[in-house]
Amino acid sequence: MSLKKILTAMVVAACTVSTWAGEFADVSIKEVKALTESKQAVILDVNGTESYTEGRVPGALDYEAVKEKLASVLPPDKNALVVAYCGSPKCKAYKEAATAAEKLGYKNVKHMSAGIKGWKAAGEKLEKGR
Repeated sequence: MSLKKILTAMVVAACTVSTWAGEFADVSIKEVKALTESKQAVILDVNGTESYTEGRVPGALDYEAVKEKLASVLPPDKNALVVAYCGSPKCKAYKEAATAAEKLGYKNVKHMSAGIKGWKAAGEKLEKGR
């Protein structure tokens, strides 16, 4: 193998690692539904206040409205489960909330990658209004 091929492989590997370093574990719609019923997680809707008002996962917090005071709305237990979601699997806006929770010391931060579109497509109940 040539030196050029080895260096290329190393660069690709380094980029792959850095891409995955900021990722959060996925949580399914079924799991989030159970969490909403048991109230065993803080769920953050990162779709913006207008979308939040139109329909969200029941019990979710409007991240746009609470982000400045996030530390005071999250539980004191840093092992508490925090789930962030945005619009769909291609949406990356959830990362802002997930990263903010992680920076506050929360160790169990996850992502519902299906987003609100997946939640609706699965026929799950929406909570509306403020």
